[in-house]
Amino acid sequence: MELLFISHKHPPSTGGMEKQNFELVERMRKYARVHTIIHEAGTSKISFFLSLNRRIKAMCRKHPGISVIHYNDGLMAAVCLKHKGYGHLKRTVTIHGLDIVFPNRIYRDRIVPTYKNFDRIFAVSRATAQACIERGIPPEKITVISNGVDASIADCLPRPGFYTYMETQYNVQLAGKKMLVCMGRAVKRKGFSWFISNVVPKLKGDFMLLIIGPYKTRLSAADRVINYLPPKLNRQVTLFLGWPSDEQNIRNLLRQQDINGKAAHLGRLPFDDIQQILMAADAFVMPNIPVNGDIEGFGLVALEACLCGTKVFASNIEGVTDVVTHNKNGYLMPAGDARKWVNALNILISDAEHYTLQPNEIKAYSLERFGWDKMVQEYLQCFKQLTDINTAILQH
Repeated sequence: MELLFISHKHPPSTGGMEKQNFELVERMRKYARVHTIIHEAGTSKISFFLSLNRRIKAMCRKHPGISVIHYNDGLMAAVCLKHKGYGHLKRTVTIHGLDIVFPNRIYRDRIVPTYKNFDRIFAVSRATAQACIERGIPPEKITVISNGVDASIADCLPRPGFYTYMETQYNVQLAGKKMLVCMGRAVKRKGFSWFISNVVPKLKGDFMLLIIGPYKTRLSAADRVINYLPPKLNRQVTLFLGWPSDEQNIRNLLRQQDINGKAAHLGRLPFDDIQQILMAADAFVMPNIPVNGDIEGFGLVALEACLCGTKVFASNIEGVTDVVTHNKNGYLMPAGDARKWVNALNILISDAEHYTLQPNEIKAYSLERFGWDKMVQEYLQCFKQLTDINTAILQH
């Protein structure tokens, strides 16, 4: 079987979509002949899109055995539906979340309805699949395939001298404190500023919240330009670009007297350090809140925390519920209910043994349900079904 993968989100760019695309492409090479057309960092995305039709046709001429073209996000896939010259091939797309709920009337009315023209639509969670169905995509065309996770994370061991390292490397004193961790881009749906504002000041005892992820300590020139946009346009631009729309709120909150000393943003960290922090943490918190026009498609960071054996407290919302199963590999909390979040975490801080899930249980449950190889096998099975159907039609 020969497959062609098309993507404009790929490492070295970071994020769940980029990681999923990389793992799908690279691990699929074990089972099929794989070709790729991928946007290269530092080159023009406009040029990439404008040249795509020509490049796909050239690739198909060079490799006539290609039977399936897979696009790794909905917007790019919809643009490619207007292409000419390779309509005989099966076409599939992965929908991650925002690419189905993006709050723009033209996008909703003109782009989303074209998704039904794909031969198969892969949704990364049940919530994403439901969003597709609510927007008119036939359920029989949708297959839910969860993202995977690197199983080797579960084998990581703690390094000695963790607290000394954190103090010297990141200037945070953690010895004797309960450690809470949250991780991700500073977008509003992640709920970071909501959590810092509504939960952290009401927590008792000696604790520290560490926030990990891309972060600017001051307003950039690009931030200023975006802030001048009219509110509706600002919202659409920040969502479309994945802009850290919650960053300024976080900066302001971290300066407040009742927050200072209880929370710190460490910025982007090496993954080895992230693993050490997660293993040492008393809890990983994923306090997502509902944001109109946005959705948490999956929640890979919670899964990575699970593989470190960390107790995960996550909002019972959207794709997060595909990752965290209550009392199995974490604890689901009502999204936006500050009182219940405060109560749950105050119990954790005062009596860690109250929450009985053990690291080995959390790891085992998560490893059984998620993995990159498991994800690739499920994609491969669907690709084979599509090509078998195509072969049967040609034979008749």
